[in-house]
Amino acid sequence: MPVPPKSHHAIHPVVASVTARIIERSKPSRDAYLAQLHSATTRARSADRMGCANLAHAVAGMPLDDRFKVVTERAPNIAIVTAYNDMLSAHTPLQTYPDLIKSEVRKLGATAQVAGGVPAMCDGVTQGTSGMELSLFSRDVIAMATAVSLSHDMFDGALMLGVCDKIVPGLLIGALHFGHLPTVFVPAGPMPSGLPNKEKARVRELAAQGLVGREGLLDAELKSYHSPGTCTFYGTANSNQLLLEAMGLHVPGTAFVAPGGALRDELTRESARTVLGIIKAKRFAPIGLVVDEKAIVNAMVALMATGGSTNHLIHWVAVAHSAGIVIDWNDFSDLSDVVPTLAHVYPNGSADVNQFQAAGGTGLIIRELLDGGFMHEDVLTVREGGIREYTREPALAGDALTWLDAGDSKDQSIVRHVSAPFSATGGLKLLQGNLGRSVIKVSAVPDDRHVIEAPARVFDSQEGLHAAFNAGELDRDVICVVRWQGPQANGMPELHKLTPPLAVLQGKGYRVALVTDGRMSGASGKVPAAIHVSPEAAAGGPLAKVRDGDMIRLDALTGDLQILLSETEWAARPLDVMPPALRQANGIGMGRELFTGMRHHALAAEQGALSWM
Repeated sequence: MPVPPKSHHAIHPVVASVTARIIERSKPSRDAYLAQLHSATTRARSADRMGCANLAHAVAGMPLDDRFKVVTERAPNIAIVTAYNDMLSAHTPLQTYPDLIKSEVRKLGATAQVAGGVPAMCDGVTQGTSGMELSLFSRDVIAMATAVSLSHDMFDGALMLGVCDKIVPGLLIGALHFGHLPTVFVPAGPMPSGLPNKEKARVRELAAQGLVGREGLLDAELKSYHSPGTCTFYGTANSNQLLLEAMGLHVPGTAFVAPGGALRDELTRESARTVLGIIKAKRFAPIGLVVDEKAIVNAMVALMATGGSTNHLIHWVAVAHSAGIVIDWNDFSDLSDVVPTLAHVYPNGSADVNQFQAAGGTGLIIRELLDGGFMHEDVLTVREGGIREYTREPALAGDALTWLDAGDSKDQSIVRHVSAPFSATGGLKLLQGNLGRSVIKVSAVPDDRHVIEAPARVFDSQEGLHAAFNAGELDRDVICVVRWQGPQANGMPELHKLTPPLAVLQGKGYRVALVTDGRMSGASGKVPAAIHVSPEAAAGGPLAKVRDGDMIRLDALTGDLQILLSETEWAARPLDVMPPALRQANGIGMGRELFTGMRHHALAAEQGALSWM
């Protein structure tokens, strides 16, 4: 077994305690996973164990020189799994990556093949539409497509090309089911800064009030999303990139380097050199060992320290499960209670990810968390130098890559040191009570809105809330309950279209909040939102009991989510059932019929919304 680098700083006692209980809780499943991993690594080289006909099929499409390397020279063969399409601005740059990678590995005496492509949908395109009901389960489809890609089983390592919301978790889940392969993730970087995010949000709120028409709204949106690259707010896509850095699965510092240009191309080549370096040095660092309990905790800590996407309280449960590791929302909550908030990036601040990177970026965040004892240093990564390498940022010295220390924060309003954080606690909070278990992203919510007590208005769809808002029915203190939005009900879509009208109400001085078994993700804004409520209403959860006018208390300070009724009255109240017409409508059109089995089998949000268990 490889020996991880030693830690130079004492780990925080709560981080140590959470890690220890995850290790203990996971022992049976992790041991079984590692046994399977080691069994796969003891087999003969991939091409050598294949039948002649199998091998001939596998290399038939290769150039003759590559065929010779694989068959005769017994050279390493690298799988490329790509999520490229030009519907996603963040994935458009990936089009050229396979040729860059193949060219680089040939120089090093190896070969690479595009083993397969995985689907990749843009949540920004599907927000508020029927297609959004495929979004969450697209993660599991991507994981399965990754498994299909790697099932040819003639690879010595893998490169995963993907960036956005469900794509990276799906690729990671799929890769962990081939945990014996050294694997490096290859991002594409953010688009240049466009219309400031706060200005975009302001125009959306004006449009919700009818004060800006379609032409003005479209102009603002086109100025916000305007070129190849990741969207520049700190949502799920960019949270993905930070978490991969914190887990040591990238070439260090690649997360937020802009697409195109010499530096990005050289980093892509370096990803090929990195995976080949693991293979040729016989350094036993397959992805199934890199992603261990400490790496998972490091990712959770980085998420809390930056106020990252709430989606990862679903996705990282599923990722951990795929490596035989069991985590839950209590683990996230306990970490959030002690991990300081070190970054303010929109929607938690005004800066975008380009400004975040310029202020110190991932390198500074990881260094501060390591030095503060909040991240484990004694972990494996895809680099021989360990997680310390991820405290530096890449640059070009002529044509060669070099790495520079992130240095001090260049802008204290965006990134801070652990000695002077924005907050002593993290950006996410666990809520629980007689309405179930939920999470709230508090880092973007004004301090005077962390506690909301108001009568409920219950909706069976997001369209119902919009209609009530447009009719002026919500001009009051109100907690909007939007139910039948969980994995079993309709695939758990994101409900971003609700943010502008609720923000308008809050701007008028009303005390408002959202409670839902749906998602809001990394763009959860300034309105308090108790999301991912589990168990969901469609599975008999408490939201199915709520009636219009019920008093609800959402308290992000104490972590309470309560309906203010006596225990006797609440226990006696019957559950509503999902309206048959709504259930039927949720499963028809836009390909939703194909996901019926996933909805039926989906676990709760806190269990990762897994559909394959």
